[in-house]
Amino acid sequence: MRFTKALLAAGIAGTLVLGFGAMAQAADLIAVITPSHDNPFFKAEAEGAQKRAEALGYDTIVLVHDDDANKQMERIDTAIARGAKAIILDNAGADATVAAVQKAKDAGIPSFLIDREINVTGVAVAQIVSNNYQGAQLGAQEFVKLMGEKGNYAELVGREADTNAGIRSQGYHDVIDDYPDLKMVARQSANWSQTEAFSKMESILQAHPDIKGVISGNDTMAMGAWAALTAAGRTDVILVGFDGSNDVRDSIKQGGIKATVLQPAYRQAELAVEQADQYLKTGKTGQPEKQLMDCLLITPDNAGKLETFAMK
Repeated sequence: MRFTKALLAAGIAGTLVLGFGAMAQAADLIAVITPSHDNPFFKAEAEGAQKRAEALGYDTIVLVHDDDANKQMERIDTAIARGAKAIILDNAGADATVAAVQKAKDAGIPSFLIDREINVTGVAVAQIVSNNYQGAQLGAQEFVKLMGEKGNYAELVGREADTNAGIRSQGYHDVIDDYPDLKMVARQSANWSQTEAFSKMESILQAHPDIKGVISGNDTMAMGAWAALTAAGRTDVILVGFDGSNDVRDSIKQGGIKATVLQPAYRQAELAVEQADQYLKTGKTGQPEKQLMDCLLITPDNAGKLETFAMK
């Protein structure tokens, strides 16, 4: 009861997810910090890291920062205060996160980043991310084929502070821009949000009723866009996403969204924990700090094999 009251007083009630068992021993604790679990991608990361850590004999503390750099620093402070041995982090911004990871390092706690990079090296022990550029090119190539190499289209972009948003957009355009009959008539940031994507898609449709396709920086925005397209009776619009979520998988199987790109979120999180375990035991991971994992195109042909950001 004292422990619960202390957490409430610290203002972080509700951020802990099961993983303690009995009271965790600080020497055996790994902290897992991600954006909100409302997004199934981040929930999959947290579950993958937690389950792998517990399988390796660690206790876990699972926290969320809601893509807020200030909250992220508070969660890092919590990990430090709890005496965590390592931190698995999907961060809240390439620049804003550097100070938080440095603070953990100064406290003797190594950080293992997943999904998103930061803009410096030598602060985190590992940065394990999807090959977003390679994945975006896969998605763009499929989009071009589905569009028949011509027509007006729109792009939905993620959070501008997130390096992945820019990398994916660049990967898309390095393919699509080679086709002069494909014309981008709108480009809007929906901040990775389904609600924002719904609203932005409504506005785009009003301004460009002849739109033929939409390419989205993630599946959450793709789902919002598809809801707006469906509401407007425009299920003829070709829509391609990025992430490999179960929701988009189901839409692909039903003939809605046409394709997505799987980034292996679950395996990234597991790998980060495995490297943390090796680092804690040997002082090294045996891998470079920056590590890329290739993505996979998901279409109706293989969507049935996709489950929770991993292929069966």
